[in-house]
Amino acid sequence: MMKLSWVWIVIAIAFLQLVTGFLDFNEPELSLIEAYDYGVSKLNYNPLMVGLTLITSAGAKGAVCLDGTLPGYHWHRGYGSGANSWLIQLEGGGWCNNVRTCVYRKKTRRGSSTYMEKQIPFTGILSDKAEQNPDFFNWNRVKLRYCDGASFTGDTENKAAKLQFRGQRIWLAAMEDLMSKGMRNAKQALLSGCSAGGLASILHCDEFRNLFPRTSKVKCLSDAGLFLDAVDVSGGRTLRSLYNGVVGLQV
Repeated sequence: MMKLSWVWIVIAIAFLQLVTGFLDFNEPELSLIEAYDYGVSKLNYNPLMVGLTLITSAGAKGAVCLDGTLPGYHWHRGYGSGANSWLIQLEGGGWCNNVRTCVYRKKTRRGSSTYMEKQIPFTGILSDKAEQNPDFFNWNRVKLRYCDGASFTGDTENKAAKLQFRGQRIWLAAMEDLMSKGMRNAKQALLSGCSAGGLASILHCDEFRNLFPRTSKVKCLSDAGLFLDAVDVSGGRTLRSLYNGVVGLQV
C-alpha cells in the first residue's frame, strides 16, 4: 500500500510539472515543437519564409503587446482560385497567470514584438506547396502573433508592473487591418489555432463569423485547444487554478 501511495505522489508531481510547463516553456523548444505540430521539421526542410508586418494602426487603439510594443502578423497573399479565400492562424504558446510570469513573458517573443522573428517558416496548413497543403496552398494565409498571454482576450493593465493586457484589442485591430487588405471580400474564411491559439479560435469564432456576409463560407478549427476542467491525478483542479489566475489578472 505504501509503495502504491508513492507511485501516485510521483505521478502527481510529474503532472504539475507538465502544467507548469505551459507557463514557463523554453522558447526554442516551443518553436521546434510547433514545427513538428504541423508535420514538418525545421531541421530538414526549406520552407517559404514570410516577413513580419507590424500593425501600425494598433498603437492608437491601445492594442499592444504585454510590453507596449505593436502586435503583428505574417501574411502570404493568395492567388488564382484562392485569391478570395483566407486562413487565419492564431499563434499558440501557453499563458501567463500572475505578474511574475507575465513580466518574464514580456521579455520574450510571446510578450513583445521586439523579440519576434522578422521572418518565420510557413509549413503545414500554412505551406505554399500544393503537394503538402492541397486545400490551402494558394489561399491568403496569415499567422497572427501571440503577445498578450491570455489567448487574445484581456483588456486591462497593471501600471505598477508596466504590463498591458490587451489581447481583445489586438484581435480587433488585426481583423480590422486584414479586412482593409482584402479579407472583407472573402468567399471562404477559416479561423484556426493550436493550443492557446486553438482556445482563442473557439473564443473568437462567433466574432469571426460576424465579420462576413452570410453568403461567405466561414469555419473555425481548434487544434488541441480544449482544456477540460477535470480533477487531475493530484486530486486537485490544476487547470482551473491556472485559468482563474489568467482571468483574475487580465479581465
